Amino acid sequence: MLRYLIAIVLAGIITLGLFFLMHSLIASGDTTLDDPAAGKVLDFVRVKQEEQVQQKERKPKKPPKPQEPPPQMEQPQMDAPTPDGGDSGLDFAADLGNDVALDGGLALDSGDGEYVPITKVQAVYPRRALQRGIQGYVVIEFTVNKIGAVTNPIVVEANPQGIFEQAALDAVVKFKYKPRVINGEPTEVSGVQNRITFNLD
Repeated sequence: MLRYLIAIVLAGIITLGLFFLMHSLIASGDTTLDDPAAGKVLDFVRVKQEEQVQQKERKPKKPPKPQEPPPQMEQPQMDAPTPDGGDSGLDFAADLGNDVALDGGLALDSGDGEYVPITKVQAVYPRRALQRGIQGYVVIEFTVNKIGAVTNPIVVEANPQGIFEQAALDAVVKFKYKPRVINGEPTEVSGVQNRITFNLD
């Protein structure tokens, strides 16, 4: 029986507590939620510093003015030829020798001359003769044509025979001559001989 009384009393107390709680919630429901909460808000704004850009004007420097003007060059004085063919100070006369004939035109005797060697190629020593220590010579006869080249080379004499002939012929065909000139025109010269010696130093 006692238990029932205690339970009824507790139930009444809890019921009253819930009633007052519901009343307080209803009473506080009339206020609006739009009002901001009390307090202070700090807003940090970073301000950029003004930058000053310096622009350099690049202009080419003017060259310094010369202190003194350059001296004037004196113009050479030229003696004008006189219209009457008199002496103008310039002598263009050529000294003609006795070997130039003027009969029937200008002769070219002064340009005549014999053939002259310009280039002579050294012969290659044959390997077989070099290994055996053989020495000798070859006499070649040929023709110098109008342009100074060697044509028709032949072996006239060789000592010893059969060793140096080909090397001598190969060298002679590379010779260059100034051709013989007769009456202003180049002429072939035949029967020219050249001795090529093969010695071991």
